[in-house]
Amino acid sequence: MVSDWLAVAVGGALGAMLRFWVSESMPSESFPYGTMTVNLVGSVLLGVLTAAVAVNTLSETQALLFGTGLLGAFTTMSTFSIETATLWDEQRWSALLCYVSVTALGGPLLALLSWKTTASVMA
Repeated sequence: MVSDWLAVAVGGALGAMLRFWVSESMPSESFPYGTMTVNLVGSVLLGVLTAAVAVNTLSETQALLFGTGLLGAFTTMSTFSIETATLWDEQRWSALLCYVSVTALGGPLLALLSWKTTASVMA
């Protein structure tokens, strides 16, 4: 359906602009705070969205707009991967361990917590 494609495109444009704004607003010389922030915030929001979709609070088109489009463009695995490789290459072991641990463990945990919390509030 054309409206679904448009929803993903509009959401993607907004998500990309938001990600750029966060990245420009946060210092990244010493640590990739911007990417970590968007990935953690995106995990929370996707958990909330998942719960909302499960109880039919959002339409399929709205889920595509906010989930696939906005949050898909807002979060970023590719930048996380490059920043991780850069920290490795620079032998910044403490920053590397912190960044990978917080993102890889914190993201899924935040998604689960926000999903279950939202689901219990909506029940």
